[in-house]
Amino acid sequence: MVSNLLKVLLTLPLALSSTLHADVNLNFGVYTSDKPVTMVKKFRPVLNAIETDLAKKMGEPVHIHLQVASSYKKGIDDLATGRVDFARMGPASYVISKKLNPSIELLAKESKKDKKRIYGVICVATNSPIQHLGELKGKSFAFGNERSTTGRYMSQLMLLEAGVLADDLGSYEYLGRHDRVGTAVGAGQFDAGALKGSTFKKLIKKGLEIREIVRFSIVTKPWIASAMIEQKMFTLLQETLLELKDEAALKTIKNDGFLPVMDAEYQRTREAIDQNGEFFHR
Repeated sequence: MVSNLLKVLLTLPLALSSTLHADVNLNFGVYTSDKPVTMVKKFRPVLNAIETDLAKKMGEPVHIHLQVASSYKKGIDDLATGRVDFARMGPASYVISKKLNPSIELLAKESKKDKKRIYGVICVATNSPIQHLGELKGKSFAFGNERSTTGRYMSQLMLLEAGVLADDLGSYEYLGRHDRVGTAVGAGQFDAGALKGSTFKKLIKKGLEIREIVRFSIVTKPWIASAMIEQKMFTLLQETLLELKDEAALKTIKNDGFLPVMDAEYQRTREAIDQNGEFFHR
């Protein structure tokens, strides 16, 4: 009996030490706004940099596991239900996630050359006669994902404000990804389409013959913490993002850092979502 008690007491400090210095494991979520392999290539370097800086702050190894959701919906569900500890999303997905779980919190927003906003475009083929949104009545339109800020909500708001409703279009489809939209418009499969500005520029560089007819502004993408994450970890993770200076890693997600963010900055996106029903009903 005494011998067994002694064994427990001797192993207790080792067990406590192991617990105190256990590796920190975090799950990071993104969804496939581009090809899955592209998402991994884009985010692994910056996650490695975050791991390194966070480990220095905590004094113990940190491992961030990248989870690429197969759809916007799954990515939103993963964050809202706590299957990931933090995530990077578009503004619309953040707004929807916040509605599903009001306890999720913004960590930071991405900085694009010190800018707080990016842009989306509605484009047509280079040789198209269309110059204005009002000319899209009776034409075919390619949207992106049904939960995309640029590919759906903001572009449909732009059409709505131009007096073009869903029933006014000759036809429309959701193609899922920005690159698919641009490619389809360039190939003449659709008269017009909506996609993010960075993909638009990339496709033009590759020789795709498309041009913009409307450009609209969007707040840069937010990084969001799950409601399940502890406050101490939230604070450390937020500090790490705001202080991140690894230029090579940040370049892979086409950013130069992170900026403080408030929920109110996504009000225009929230309005686009709330008014979206008007686009489909006269």
